Amino acid sequence: MRIRTPLLAVVATGLLAASLAGCGARDESTTESSAASPCTGSSSADAADPSELTLALVPSGDANKLVETVKPLQDALTERLGIPVRGVITQDYQAAVEAIGANQAQIGMLPPLQMVQACNKYGAEPALQTVRKGKTTYAAQFYTNNPDKYCDDAPVTGANGLLYCNGTESGTGPAGLDSLSKMNGAKTVMLQSASSAGFVFPSAALKEAGIDSTTDLDLTQVTSHPAAVLSVNNGDDEVGVSFWDARETVVADTPDVAKNLVVFALTNEIPNDGVSISSSLSPDLQQRISDAMEDYASTPEGVEALTAIYQITGLDKADPAALQQAQTEADTIGLGN
Repeated sequence: MRIRTPLLAVVATGLLAASLAGCGARDESTTESSAASPCTGSSSADAADPSELTLALVPSGDANKLVETVKPLQDALTERLGIPVRGVITQDYQAAVEAIGANQAQIGMLPPLQMVQACNKYGAEPALQTVRKGKTTYAAQFYTNNPDKYCDDAPVTGANGLLYCNGTESGTGPAGLDSLSKMNGAKTVMLQSASSAGFVFPSAALKEAGIDSTTDLDLTQVTSHPAAVLSVNNGDDEVGVSFWDARETVVADTPDVAKNLVVFALTNEIPNDGVSISSSLSPDLQQRISDAMEDYASTPEGVEALTAIYQITGLDKADPAALQQAQTEADTIGLGN
């Protein structure tokens, strides 16, 4: 297995950006919840409002660009809450969870698996889930530069100008999973094991097809969905996985993605990422943060800013039971809390 891990370059430009790695973990004995029941989080009833709030975001694509695009959200929350809010970009998904656990961040925009883990380990409230294209779920996709091998029908062009086969153009999974058995031994690019769409759900689908993603593939792991797309587009790998449809994040700068790559399979639906809020805050402040983010997401400028950050078009109340499905899927491939 090969791991390509480009250095995460985070540059402060009117925004404090930090790599929060190796944060001290709190005692988990009183915060661990049963995996059988969805975690809803906790709060600190008598906590005074802090003098500052830190919003942790996980890296996605160009970290330097994320530093700039998060600033409008940071400013909007500061205005609505009356408390200064600063954004930080963490080193990776798990660093964001540990930042919340160590109270180095009080708000986290996290993938679903990390929302569950932050709740189970540290009592962080899963407050909101993102909406994209009218959905609070999405599928992970398998895409290839070798459609003759993986497509059972002719590729079709979707409404976004990208190519799909095996009934995947709707973006709703599952679809095309019978083709996964052809991947045995294939050069494949995935994300790190903490990624729901970039590793967990695709690995679970491969396991159902009789393929172990870590031993039966010629596997490369990268740190972002755009990097995975570009790896397959460049011919370094034959198959890649990502959220649906990560090709849209790179096609403007790399237009040949539209003709080179074909999506051929979709996993089961994955609960969308969302917003977790630290248990160190009072229930009143937790609610004010949630309300402020929902309010901002309902405005045109909020939609524009959130779309620039993580392609978010809205925010809804979180569904802890739906989020728990991400942990359940991780358990099937041996990635427990």
